[in-house]
Amino acid sequence: MSDAAHLLLVDDDERIRQLLQKFLMRHGFIVTTAREAAHARRLLEGLEFDLIILDVMMPGEDGVSLCKSLRAELGTPILLLTAKAETGDRISGLEAGADDYLGKPFEPKELLLRINAILRRTPSAEPAPVRPKVLHLGGIRYDTDRGEMWAGDDPVRLTATESQLMRIFSARVGEVLTRAHLVEELGRAGGQAQERAVDVQITRLRRKIESDPRQPRYLQTVRGAGYLLAPD
Repeated sequence: MSDAAHLLLVDDDERIRQLLQKFLMRHGFIVTTAREAAHARRLLEGLEFDLIILDVMMPGEDGVSLCKSLRAELGTPILLLTAKAETGDRISGLEAGADDYLGKPFEPKELLLRINAILRRTPSAEPAPVRPKVLHLGGIRYDTDRGEMWAGDDPVRLTATESQLMRIFSARVGEVLTRAHLVEELGRAGGQAQERAVDVQITRLRRKIESDPRQPRYLQTVRGAGYLLAPD
């Protein structure tokens, strides 16, 4: 059990807490429960978790508010549970920083599948690589913190999708990123989510950073694998 993921389940309904705790423990997880937001905060002060499962409709501080507050401090994945299944409520939860959203009522097996999917996407804890604040692409500078691109003293205007692509590539400089990975990342951010659309966006981005977009030096194609960003 030492390698079992530790989950924090926050729900004001005692019956649901107990049922889900037993179910998830039967499937190999360590599960700690909290009855409301304040209780969860106290637990988080002394314990580390691999995933937080939050009910949205709780007395006092609701799950969306708690999610937004935690996201400002923690990178721990968050899954929201709620009886509200309207699109607007799902969007509010995702905008607050949730990694996924499951409407009640739900089958416990679906919750299990979503938990496992989130944990598979979450990298194992290891020191974060130090990335440069500014990437140099010939005469182009890209500020990784601000997400701004400059050609000399002139700003280079990026579309929302181009900006998201630069953030994705700058986080993994020198690594080959597959089209499927780019589709997934752009889809999470509400951008283009088709492989052919990704190719089009790459072509447009190259026009802004390459002296010869037909023979890219910085945003390279790795045949049969994907793309990589190779700054100076």
